[in-house]
Amino acid sequence: MPENYGGFGPARQTSIYLASLSGKAPPIPVSPDALERAAERVLTPEAFHYVAGGAGGERTARQNIAEFDRWHLVPRMMRDIHERDTRVELFGQRIPAPLLLAPIGALEVVRPDAELALARAAVATGIPLIASTLTSRSLEEIGSEMSGANRWFQLYWGPDRDLNLSLVGRAEKAGYSAIVLTLDTRILGWRSRDLDRGYLPFLGGVGLANYFSDPVFRSRLAAPPEQDLPAAVRYALATFGDPTFSWADVRFLSERTSLPILVKGVLHPQDATDAMEAGANGLIVSNHGGRQVDGSVPALRALPGVLAEAGDRIPVLYDGGIRHGADVAKALALGARAVLLGRPYVWGLAVGGETGVREVVENLLADFDLTLALCGMAKLSDVTRDAIVAA
Repeated sequence: MPENYGGFGPARQTSIYLASLSGKAPPIPVSPDALERAAERVLTPEAFHYVAGGAGGERTARQNIAEFDRWHLVPRMMRDIHERDTRVELFGQRIPAPLLLAPIGALEVVRPDAELALARAAVATGIPLIASTLTSRSLEEIGSEMSGANRWFQLYWGPDRDLNLSLVGRAEKAGYSAIVLTLDTRILGWRSRDLDRGYLPFLGGVGLANYFSDPVFRSRLAAPPEQDLPAAVRYALATFGDPTFSWADVRFLSERTSLPILVKGVLHPQDATDAMEAGANGLIVSNHGGRQVDGSVPALRALPGVLAEAGDRIPVLYDGGIRHGADVAKALALGARAVLLGRPYVWGLAVGGETGVREVVENLLADFDLTLALCGMAKLSDVTRDAIVAA
């Protein structure tokens, strides 16, 4: 497990070039666009479009990426960059770089062993995994692949409070160190690609292992999932999402877990204030990768307002459109403590399994390290607001 990725970029870059001398191409494409095309070639159309798609006309999904073009880095010359340090501390744990693997559900559609391969890649890179509620392996199985490694659990709040608390309690016992509570999925967004195909993986039981293995969930069924899968699926879908979910529920959960709670989906400054008053320990600025509200504000554009409201009271993380090392640097320069990586690691998973995820992470962090060096920044505290200018 790397201690940190400072100084990692040149070595990573050189290893790729040297491997080419013996005819070895990189295990997966380095370019994010080429990687996505490679993933499309190996996935079923339903699986590819489920991951790639966004809400409505997908304008927000595209703008999440384009928004980074509104900012330019300002390289500084002749600064001491010979030793670099990318480590960051979050909730008492030091991680080797300001990066986490975002929670993404139903990854079984990409690979049968997806979540375990992803867990092993997270351990190998030292980058924390935020495990989704909607996995095809239980949170305990995923945790067992990550013994001693930093991992967080993402919760979709449902109408059954006992079930919510059961899932959180299981995460506590399984060694997860934080809860990521998603706010923006009280109901499912209008996803045109999936609707055109009539495709929702959960209808076949994909991604429902945490429900099916939960004692509270099972106690609500007339027959266990092994005996009546359709009924179990129907009940799971009924317990996913809660239109009445409120700040009072966030407070309710914060008073019943010892783990720090980060709320994901914050875009408005007032929501940042409300979250902190409800007991949140961290904020994640995110529009769910453009999968919930078409035409929503791009996540990066919302970041400064949320940061201004949060101040230095709790850490603010960023999620949305991260594809390159420069994207990470820009989000940090605007004030984010760390960023989440989403679709690119799924494409790596599709093309190369555990190795593919590891390659995606290490390529991104090599790019980030080189970007820091070339901009005259040796440590994360050097990545300040004056490192960027508006386009």
